[in-house]
Amino acid sequence: MRTYSELFAVREFRNLFLANCAGIAAHTTSALALGALTYATTGSALLTALSMFGAPLASVLGSLTLLSAADSIPPRRALTITALLACAGAVIQAVPGLPLWARFAVLFGTAYLGSITGGAKWALVNDMLPAGAYVLGRSTMNASVGVMQITGFGLGGVLLIWLSPYQVFLIAAVLRAVSAAVGWFGITERQARATERASTARTMRINRELWAHPGRRSLYLNLWLPNGLVVGCEALFVPYAGERAGFLFAAAAAGMLAGDVVVGRFLSAAARERWIRPLRLLLALPYLAFALHPALPLAALLALVASAGYAAALPLQDRLITHSPAEARGQALGLQQNGMMAGQAVFAALAGVIADRMPLNWAITVLAALSLIATLLLTRGLRHTTPGNEPLSPPSVTRTTEPTR
Repeated sequence: MRTYSELFAVREFRNLFLANCAGIAAHTTSALALGALTYATTGSALLTALSMFGAPLASVLGSLTLLSAADSIPPRRALTITALLACAGAVIQAVPGLPLWARFAVLFGTAYLGSITGGAKWALVNDMLPAGAYVLGRSTMNASVGVMQITGFGLGGVLLIWLSPYQVFLIAAVLRAVSAAVGWFGITERQARATERASTARTMRINRELWAHPGRRSLYLNLWLPNGLVVGCEALFVPYAGERAGFLFAAAAAGMLAGDVVVGRFLSAAARERWIRPLRLLLALPYLAFALHPALPLAALLALVASAGYAAALPLQDRLITHSPAEARGQALGLQQNGMMAGQAVFAALAGVIADRMPLNWAITVLAALSLIATLLLTRGLRHTTPGNEPLSPPSVTRTTEPTR
């Protein structure tokens, strides 16, 4: 499977793609609304960054408690429950006068519940497509994130001119409901991958076994740290550009979209491997130019170019699948996703702390430099997973679970 026409001929993938688009559009519009509301209320770069990027901190708790639900709950049911709970959260955010602490509680509670089932979506992509099609499917799903972030941030910026943040939250709630409906009626239910019930003990056991192997450990660190530091740069877009920050977010999303399309659709497997290092360097290098305090058009161009580097994650995620057991694949991918999102939240908070103590352009430059250093230090560990190496022995969970359907 090498073309989009072949990919979208798969009915289930088509519906999962549409459900994901609606969910991402809801997330971006509500995040921009909450960020604008928080900054208008507090004037704090730190709290604004946390309101837009801090929710994934809840995924740390999810990864340590019930992440095994990604394999223990039938995937369609897991994704539908997540969408409905996110819909309820958006409705609560639409209540005027809700205290900021309550908004943050709703934000983190919704993120926690989503974090324990998020891996099911990515494992489902692998299950519903033929062998070898995961990178194309995942890059297309990532492209939907890019498109809907462009649409969501752009539309959110326009809506906030004409509507209140509370009304924007209601629009996000409608989009979440659409996501739940498309997922429930458009995806065939599958049995859970694992026979064991989700529990903290099972989650922690598999986490330890996944982390124990140097190859998987290196992949996780390379997927978490450099990307998270660059998201710290993006977390400062609102303080840096004010009401025009939506243009920076849209430019970054466009760059991510372009990178995913090129790497996922047009590069061969061998070419994707060759481009891992250049793309990882590209992710941080353009942000170093923020030391010159670029005007908005140049800043948007820099964000666009840099974000193409996110596409390096595609071949690294493919390696993670190769070196992970099928019976715990939902948790393996969920751990990668949650760790990535938690890292983004931590570095967004760090960005806010730095920006409260130095000029914004220098804060962005410092975070980019740290990302570049992390990339250089972590690259060597990827040798454990280069193509041609034998897959790492799977964790012992294979003795207590059924094969993936």
